[in-house]
Amino acid sequence: MTPSAVLESALYVTDLAAAEAFYGGVLGLERIVRVEGRHVFFRCGEGVVLLFDAEATRQPPRPDAKLPVPPHGAVGQGHLCFAASAAEIDRWKAHFEAEGIAVEADFEWPSGGRSIYIRDPSGNSLEFAEPRIWGFR
Repeated sequence: MTPSAVLESALYVTDLAAAEAFYGGVLGLERIVRVEGRHVFFRCGEGVVLLFDAEATRQPPRPDAKLPVPPHGAVGQGHLCFAASAAEIDRWKAHFEAEGIAVEADFEWPSGGRSIYIRDPSGNSLEFAEPRIWGFR
């Protein structure tokens, strides 16, 4: 058996309010749910971006918790890549520049396809890339 797709991806943030403003406002993702002090989740195409307060997710679930999700988390900056066409990458780059967000890198991969990189408010590396960098159309 082989999984058919990645359903959700998680990043760990230091400031939920700043993360919510960035992912919802700057990136335009649709917020699904927010739990104060713990997480905020966004819809992204067929998947979900989970943003967790890293410290809060290390705590075991309370005995009365409806969903006994085990503790998890990471320390430090993570990475997430969003799919974008060449034209969309141009528009994203202009959008980030208009928002005052530095584009750290902008390059063509040797095998074909372009990527740009930015940082979210917690320092996570966000990439916008043509799917062909991995051989997808």
